[in-house]
Amino acid sequence: MTPPLPCLLTVAAALWCAAAMTGCIGDPPEAELSASQRKIIERRVVAQAPSDMVGASARFADRLELVGYRLSPATPTYKPGSKVELTLVWKVDAPLASGWLAFTHLVDERGRMLANLDSHGPLRAMRGVTGVPFPPSKWTAGKHILDSVNITIPVDAPPRTAIAVGFYRGRQRAPVVGKSLDGEQRAALIKLPVRGAQAAAQKGTAVPSIDVPRLASGVTITIDGLLDEPAWSAATVAGPFVSPATGKPAPRGPVQGSAKLLYDDTNLYVAFEVEDHKLRGGFAVDATDPHLWTRDTVEIMVDPDGDGDNRDYYEIQISPQNLVFDSQFDRYNQPRGGPNGPFGHQQWSAKLDSAVTLRGSLDDDSDDDQGYCVEAQIPWTSFHKARRSPPRAGDSWRLNFYAMVNNGGVAWSPILGKGNFHRASRFGRVRWTARSVP
Repeated sequence: MTPPLPCLLTVAAALWCAAAMTGCIGDPPEAELSASQRKIIERRVVAQAPSDMVGASARFADRLELVGYRLSPATPTYKPGSKVELTLVWKVDAPLASGWLAFTHLVDERGRMLANLDSHGPLRAMRGVTGVPFPPSKWTAGKHILDSVNITIPVDAPPRTAIAVGFYRGRQRAPVVGKSLDGEQRAALIKLPVRGAQAAAQKGTAVPSIDVPRLASGVTITIDGLLDEPAWSAATVAGPFVSPATGKPAPRGPVQGSAKLLYDDTNLYVAFEVEDHKLRGGFAVDATDPHLWTRDTVEIMVDPDGDGDNRDYYEIQISPQNLVFDSQFDRYNQPRGGPNGPFGHQQWSAKLDSAVTLRGSLDDDSDDDQGYCVEAQIPWTSFHKARRSPPRAGDSWRLNFYAMVNNGGVAWSPILGKGNFHRASRFGRVRWTARSVP
């Protein structure tokens, strides 16, 4: 077993300790556990670290130390889609203050989140239990905690996949001393080499990933469809869009496009720039949730939890008429009322603000249409099914973007025959970063 690191508290860590002792943020309501559930927890509080663990060493807030871990099954490589149980072994010098919770992220080699595993284990969540069954504020000094986390390797996981761990309270993270990853106060000591992933990357079947900056404090975006603010020049670009079927450019298609992204604590900002030489509207100006995909539209698909499992995702479409179709789905294409809908929970509203500028004329072939631009501001509060909204810097969601004509078009992340445009496992990965613009 790797010996503990010496106490190396930085000034930041010392300040964190002072803030943590105030206890200004409490735990979720203390869980009420049955006798059998308490036994599950008791078996995970032990005097000595397991002898068969892989040694590790990372200290958090000078109170907890990750001294090791176990993987079951323990194999040289892991197959995409396989299930793995990770047991983190924490040595408790002192419990954390109230309100701090453990996080566990599956990340790629650049530190971008592939899956959020924060609630995937018996100490963190139990069926029928409200609240966290055994938060770090209840951990016993002098003991070792066996914190099991259930992992499903994503089907598109990259070859160098890792597990990053730490502790958070709101937007704070506990300072870590040891081998940390990209300065985000998390330890990435656990590697999960994924076999078969390299072949997928070479075939072009891996989903795209982007990092999105946040707006600097005091910077605002005016929703007018013009994209003339300096922030848009520094925004992350998703695109150019490709054929949904092949993942290749489709220069002869009827529509081309790309999207730009920014965010702040209140809103997600998305802008589309679309090339379309026959602009079509044709819906009543006061239409509610018209079937925009049957003509011209852009589309946003949002899976806030970033796991691609098609549970609790959202669809938003905005047309050149600046009409909106928005809906929330419980699972892949469900609920669905029939061939004419309703599609999903159409009573859901994104509560967005949008504007469109046209380079041409709607439903008029006498002029030379060039396309249109859509600018949208979507409140984070609209994503009520999200595990965490607004996202925290470092979180990763799954999104896809489309420019459509007559129920077809181009996509940021291609579907590759895996279903229709709702297939969340084919949505791209969007990581929200702390970098700010302009």
